[in-house]
Amino acid sequence: MRSGAKIAVIGGVFAVVAGGVGYGAYNVYDGLTGGSGSSGGDLAATTREVKTGPLSAAEVDKAAKDFLTAWAKGGDPAAVAQLTNDPATAETVIGGYRDTAGVTTAVITPGPAVGAKVPFTVKATVTFDGKTKPWSYTSELTVVRGLSTGRPLVDWAPSVIHPKLTKDTRLVTGEASAPPIKAVDRNGAELTKEKYPSLRPVLDELRKRYGDDAGGSAGVELVLRSDTESVPDETLLTLSKGTAGRLTTTLDANVQAAAEQAVKKYSEASVAAVKPSTGEILAVANNREDGWNAAMLGRQAPGSTMKIVTAAMLLEKGLVGADRPAECPKEALYQGRTFTNLDGFSIVGGTFTQSFARSCNTAFIKLIDDAKDDAALKAETEEVFGIGLDNWKTGVASFDGSVPAAAGGEAAAQYIGQGTVQMNVLTMASITATAKNGSFKQPVIVPRSLDGRELATAARPLPYNVASQLRAMMRVTATSGTAATAMSGLGGDKGAKTGSAEVDGQATSNSWFTGYQNDLAAAAVVQAGGHGGDAAGPVVASVLAAG
Repeated sequence: MRSGAKIAVIGGVFAVVAGGVGYGAYNVYDGLTGGSGSSGGDLAATTREVKTGPLSAAEVDKAAKDFLTAWAKGGDPAAVAQLTNDPATAETVIGGYRDTAGVTTAVITPGPAVGAKVPFTVKATVTFDGKTKPWSYTSELTVVRGLSTGRPLVDWAPSVIHPKLTKDTRLVTGEASAPPIKAVDRNGAELTKEKYPSLRPVLDELRKRYGDDAGGSAGVELVLRSDTESVPDETLLTLSKGTAGRLTTTLDANVQAAAEQAVKKYSEASVAAVKPSTGEILAVANNREDGWNAAMLGRQAPGSTMKIVTAAMLLEKGLVGADRPAECPKEALYQGRTFTNLDGFSIVGGTFTQSFARSCNTAFIKLIDDAKDDAALKAETEEVFGIGLDNWKTGVASFDGSVPAAAGGEAAAQYIGQGTVQMNVLTMASITATAKNGSFKQPVIVPRSLDGRELATAARPLPYNVASQLRAMMRVTATSGTAATAMSGLGGDKGAKTGSAEVDGQATSNSWFTGYQNDLAAAAVVQAGGHGGDAAGPVVASVLAAG
């Protein structure tokens, strides 16, 4: 909403249509029944005996009927709120349904009760400044017994009024806060939420940030507005469209389509793809029930994919060489913590490349004391890979990783991507892109030329001999190591690293995988997906193949 925009406050006609909750023979309720005065709610016990025990079907039906009828009538919000177990909070939300959302009529049709839950359908009319539009959705309420009164009451939650409402959001109708945008990819193909559902939060934020500069004009919308400034409005209903301005992104429609399809194969999966030579983001996709952009905002341990950074640090210090011998015992003890390899494997007489390709934890842990600097990994991450300085400006909100200062066993855990290391698939794709390119290019989703923002830079590039050894080790990993199966269908210049991140309280580790093919790098995570090559690997391979 534009600052100072007026909100429609219009009286209306509301109704409840009898449904499956035992409402009797009446078709339309246009008055309150069952009591809706200020004596309700669960505020204080009365002198009568307080009823306890499970609710009967009749009690559920009556409580639901009374609340829906009172709400549908569009009367005094305070009176309606008294039919819930939290009248003070409910009153504000119920009042806003007409006063700020601009709902002028509503017909509410209940469905059959399932235990104490009653689903219902709302068919409403929203009006603002002479513009009117129908609005339909479904929600549900739950009836509980009041703690102090024993009365059957609606268990209050903002989602009763609309399923997307929370304590931190509001329904508001008025002139849109930003004009709509026609977002297009790097080749001019239009990017829509319908075709690329993972892009919904990205497109919403791009509109908020760049809508005024894209050349469009605002329409009138009913939006879900967050009280958190960084969260963009979510449009629930468009009363008038306005004119869309054209906004060019760095995304690639073909790569994005492949990313969308790849994450659908797993629940709670995310993937991101970056062009190493430029830092341009070609795809961002998530398969999550909550719709959150975890690919760019997630914060979790990346497991052994972090060994790309650790290996670069060890190579820079001269503690290892790609073809030099490296110890890889079954386990390593460091300052009271025991670290093991997957299934207790060991490598006898092997090289550091072999330890990297098979993801040998102990080969890395045994070198911590030789590094003589607990902050070495943090410095490498920040100074070479551009990670963890909280200064990325991608064009939308993003978390650019974190490797906090650590000592002892915690520092050892960081070496293998556990403990306090925090990453997401965008940061891991960027790390892989830096390894491929030899120097850091900050990821962007809209060109810097759009707004002249200052992009993050790294203090120094990877030394040439370090970059070439790192790529050689990633190539072996992709051709004969833990990433070989997933990367087998890809040709050209390729490299990869797998990772399995253990999470407290989670029986199966998270599956991580990152890799590159020619001038495209990608990383993926599948929650509780197990080994990196098993779940996340095929996601990354599909995205790389599309590039």
